[in-house]
Amino acid sequence: MADNVNNPPHYNQSGIECIDAIRAALGDEGFKSYCQGNAQKYLWRHNYKCKPVEDLDKAIWYITRLRNEILREHAKDEDTHEF
Repeated sequence: MADNVNNPPHYNQSGIECIDAIRAALGDEGFKSYCQGNAQKYLWRHNYKCKPVEDLDKAIWYITRLRNEILREHAKDEDTHEF
């Protein structure tokens, strides 16, 4: 059974995940904005589609990805401030 939230098969072509290509194209700040916008989109529309729980899970996925990006940046900043 396909996992349409964490690993949708239609987002992987030739071994490249769409999310990774988007991240590479947008850079750090652009990618964080992309994640925030997608989370808002899925929260907005979850009541208007046939699979509201799936849309909420997708919003959570994007919020988690945004959180991980911020944590990664924070860790990188701490590494550069070591003496």
